Amino acid sequence: MTLLHALQAAQRGPAPPALLPEALIAGAAGTLGAEVLQRLAGGHHYRTLRVLVQEDMTPALDRVQIVGVPSDDPANWPLQPATVGVIVFDAPNLYNDRERALWTPQPAQLPALAAWMLHCGVHTLAVVVPHDQGRLPQALKAGLANLDEQAVASMGFTRLLLVRPAAAPQAPPHANVLEWLAHRMLSIFAYMVPSNEMPPRAADVAALVDVALREMPPGVHIAPPELARRTTEATVQETVRAWLAS
Repeated sequence: MTLLHALQAAQRGPAPPALLPEALIAGAAGTLGAEVLQRLAGGHHYRTLRVLVQEDMTPALDRVQIVGVPSDDPANWPLQPATVGVIVFDAPNLYNDRERALWTPQPAQLPALAAWMLHCGVHTLAVVVPHDQGRLPQALKAGLANLDEQAVASMGFTRLLLVRPAAAPQAPPHANVLEWLAHRMLSIFAYMVPSNEMPPRAADVAALVDVALREMPPGVHIAPPELARRTTEATVQETVRAWLAS
């Protein structure tokens, strides 16, 4: 570099930091949705987080903006600038004024909602379903595979993360009444589950989503239920990076 070039560089000062991405969040209600929003907002990795609402509300978190949805058809919504999208399917607490104001996506809206986010400029998308079977919407009881998952995967997202629920255990067939009675008696001890086999907490799933959105390479990534549970045994970054590299 010549002396002239060095002087010109010194006059310009340090290069400005890269702009942080903007994110769209659909489904910030419910235990899991709230955890995901708080995790993303508290990580300082996004310039703006736009949360979809159906009623006016005042956001309580920094860098969070509300976006009112004019209808239940995402195809008619105005576009919002964003490169990262998160769709969370979780049951809201309708007794809470805040959660009533937030817009909650329904399973049948997934393809249209994903297409709208793609048109907004989203190239990295996460679709998250609660791991607690009791909190799943009825249409999600059998898992995301029964939705238009393949259609979303083929829309052209550069990075797609699918966080699926754990499959509900199937009751074994019983040859007779005595086997059924024995199974019922033994099921009492099913509540005594080791901690490493417990369903993952919402905070663990939110941490998984946060890190994966920033770390995952291009392609479709399906997170198994036990991955979020393992984040309590090691750092989130190590766990997710090991999974993405496998």
